Amino acid sequence: MRFLIAVLAFAALAVPATSDARQHYRYSYGQVGSSQYYTARSGHRAHRPVQAARAPAGASAQCRDGSWSFSENHRGTCSWHGGVARWP
Repeated sequence: MRFLIAVLAFAALAVPATSDARQHYRYSYGQVGSSQYYTARSGHRAHRPVQAARAPAGASAQCRDGSWSFSENHRGTCSWHGGVARWP
């Protein structure tokens, strides 16, 4: 009986931690006027990657597909664009 109570208590504590971890990597996308953005996990809005010949103001990395990222963190930067080609 103690074992069952311990297992149920552990499961109850583990479930919220799992759902919190999943939300940590969620991004929301939207558009304000003609400027496309996403909301980073920090809560800040950042431009979605853009195609440009030169680094736009505020760009943090150039992706392998040639687009420029405005990501705040290295983790996941250019993940949908072939990875990071270079950090300016």
